[in-house]
Amino acid sequence: MSEHLTARKKATQRVSLVSAIINIILSIVKLVVGFISNSAALIADGLHSVSDLLSDALVYFVAQHAHEEPDEQHPYGHGRFETAATLALGILLVLVALGIAWDAIIHLLDDHVEAPGQIALWAAAFSIVANEGLYWYTLVVAKQYDSELLKANAWHHRTDAISSVVVLIGVGGMMLGIPYLDAIAAILVALMILKIGWSLGWDALQELVDSSLDAELVEKAYSIINKIDGVRSVHMLRTRRHGPTAAADVHVQVSPRLTVSEGHMISQVVEDQLKRAIKEIEDVTVHIDPEDDEEAPPSRNLPLREKVLAYLDQQWAGMLDGHHINLHYLAGRIDIEVILPIANFRSLEQTETLKQQLQQAVSNNPDYRSVALLYR
Repeated sequence: MSEHLTARKKATQRVSLVSAIINIILSIVKLVVGFISNSAALIADGLHSVSDLLSDALVYFVAQHAHEEPDEQHPYGHGRFETAATLALGILLVLVALGIAWDAIIHLLDDHVEAPGQIALWAAAFSIVANEGLYWYTLVVAKQYDSELLKANAWHHRTDAISSVVVLIGVGGMMLGIPYLDAIAAILVALMILKIGWSLGWDALQELVDSSLDAELVEKAYSIINKIDGVRSVHMLRTRRHGPTAAADVHVQVSPRLTVSEGHMISQVVEDQLKRAIKEIEDVTVHIDPEDDEEAPPSRNLPLREKVLAYLDQQWAGMLDGHHINLHYLAGRIDIEVILPIANFRSLEQTETLKQQLQQAVSNNPDYRSVALLYR
């Protein structure tokens, strides 16, 4: 595991532990005070803190597994663990919101509602301060390590702080004689939780169905590749997210006569520069194309080397000796380069005659376009 991922894992777990300890305290305080003071809004807020506690446990668990190195079962790594956890967190928040809203509606229909005691105000105020502190602490670490899961958890703390503000208003209103304001506040809290839960779940679902990187990052990738020496064009670039990381596969067009090793070198530079410039990208697959195969006739049905050489041996029997053959698959046909030892060279006229004989021998086969004769 890289140093960055190791530090990211430790930071995520540390934040989760701090958050869990505070949420345990908040859950106990708000639920106990809520029941004692008969405040539906404070009880709802306490359940929200319980959901925070569950999300902290989920984040801690995911941090343990999402940063593991790729293995045989997970060749692209374990980043999707984080995405799946975010989706689970979103679903959890939606269910909590629905439960709170249902309970608040029942409370709203109750004809005998007593105003909460002053202790409920202090509990709500304590929750505001604690959750706002957690929000800023978590958000700083999330930005430092670019963790969407921690960002989601940070906003979870912020919604808890906001919901406590609503509780404070609802409890205060009840104490001032405004009936049912406490239950209305609980419903508002539920709606806020529902919104954040839906947002988290939807974004995670988009990632699980292989959503791409943001458009500006994709454009940046195109720009980087097009500036690399030897790249003629980029005619396909696809990206997909894996939790905090992403994978990319790209088709790069190069000169059709490059050697295999030079084409491979260009692909290596493409991979290295993408990883260096876009920190989300950790896996790159580069397909080297000698031509734009979206426009040129496909060469996929042409024979491979073994069959080509067998055919040429048959057609050129007795015409060559000590030669090597290069094949170029371009525009749906094969161009043949015949490499002869320099010691075989006699004259330009003899070379041209031999070339014409070789060309004539394969001219009836549409798979072959041209024959070139070289010495070295």
